[in-house]
Amino acid sequence: MSQLLLTNEPLIRVGFFVGVLVMMMAWEAAAARRARQIARWLRWINNLGVVVLATALVRLVFPIAAVGLAHLAQERGWGLLNAIQAPGWLAVALSLLVLDLAIYLQHVMFHAVPALWRLHRMHHADLEFDATTGLRFHPLEILLSMGIKLVIVAALGPPAVAVLVFEVLLNATSLFNHGNVRLPFGLDRTLRWLVVTPDMHRVHHSVRPNETNSNFGFNLPWWDRLLGTYRAQPRDGHAGMTIGIEQFRTTRDLWLDRMLIQPVRGPANRYPINREGAAR
Repeated sequence: MSQLLLTNEPLIRVGFFVGVLVMMMAWEAAAARRARQIARWLRWINNLGVVVLATALVRLVFPIAAVGLAHLAQERGWGLLNAIQAPGWLAVALSLLVLDLAIYLQHVMFHAVPALWRLHRMHHADLEFDATTGLRFHPLEILLSMGIKLVIVAALGPPAVAVLVFEVLLNATSLFNHGNVRLPFGLDRTLRWLVVTPDMHRVHHSVRPNETNSNFGFNLPWWDRLLGTYRAQPRDGHAGMTIGIEQFRTTRDLWLDRMLIQPVRGPANRYPINREGAAR
């Protein structure tokens, strides 16, 4: 079964990605949380264009993906879990937890280091918040993220199936928690103990720096609660809050060419954690 999953990895990932994206777009059209102010075609075309470019760049730069490296590590006994020969169920569970914690810590790092924030702020500069925002990451950030992920996989030695499941979950939950969708308050309050909900993550996309520097989780919400970065609601409410950052607030900044050069445009000292103004 696991070999079948690994053999069909690209098809599985693309299938889940397209399926969840279409589902979220339909849900947003049927039950939007916030009124749309900018034409969908402008944001969607350019946000999806970033995905195409980043995917091509990763395939060009890295000869092996995370799932492939995990399979190789398993064969050669690399990594902690392979060295201690952890039972399969335990190895999968620990791998999912460690990989998710690593993504959380990486996210915090991209907010803490001004040079890395220059790359990551492209994700936050979207002027609206919907499922395609969850795809909008600078290609250089995607390359760095892949490099970090490969180091973690080599050191941890997770089962290849666990890495595949994590990759699919991460993509799916990123689309979900960036969704411009409305959940009943009681359901949202319950769900956010198990998974990052759209209302929980939307706070992270507030223009206010102290809200931008909260709710870093993409998949599991526990790290924010345990490590003190959880914020329940935005100060101005979900309907009244301003999405984005103070820079790059024109529709021209939403075009792919402008997104790609954002890292070298303007200062980067307003939003990084522990920088002047980040607490406001």
